[in-house]
Amino acid sequence: MSLVSRLRSLMNRPPTPSRVGARRPSSAPRRGDDLHEDALRAILADDPNDRRAFEALASIVRRQAAASVGDGDPLTAELDEAPARQAADLAVWALSEELAGNPRAWLALLELARLSLADDHEGALRRVATAAERDPSGHALSEGLAMLREAGLHTEVLGLGIGHWRPAEHDPEIARHLVLAAIDAGRPLEARQHLGALDSHPDVEAVRTLRSELDSVVAQASQHTAGT
Repeated sequence: MSLVSRLRSLMNRPPTPSRVGARRPSSAPRRGDDLHEDALRAILADDPNDRRAFEALASIVRRQAAASVGDGDPLTAELDEAPARQAADLAVWALSEELAGNPRAWLALLELARLSLADDHEGALRRVATAAERDPSGHALSEGLAMLREAGLHTEVLGLGIGHWRPAEHDPEIARHLVLAAIDAGRPLEARQHLGALDSHPDVEAVRTLRSELDSVVAQASQHTAGT
């Protein structure tokens, strides 16, 4: 469904008392982005985990915040780059905090975790855990573990994964992150156990494909450990 069609259907619904994600009233002149921003916020009010709408809205607020700290002078643009980037990050943080107020929202929580990972390690882990609890499909957990793996936090990946993963119900991709994190942590036996837990998942074809990719990786890691 196109953005205009989705906005039209949302505007025809009965009004809701919730203001989570709604643009705050302002006396400032309307900007060219306002109509697009309102449409994106309406979509996110209906589905707070719509990735395309979230990324598009984050791009708008990031651009507006960055422009607000610059003077438009190309001679000082390089000096203004750091404050502009910081302002943009703060704007996305504020937007994510707003959207995370929806009890169904997990995508905004993962964005908050990403933005806080370097400065607030424990807070970031709590946000990933809360996002995982809000999403019964396991996609939030999978994305959160991927983010932590990319940051080299293998032990944290294993802790959160073991605590929240339901192998028979969740996205089987979670097993990939647990297996690779266990290998990176030097625990190939644990990696094999995570791989074996996939057998309880009903999507036999997806499990077969994933196991064909990871079996050799686990076997190689086991041989390397045995030879050291």
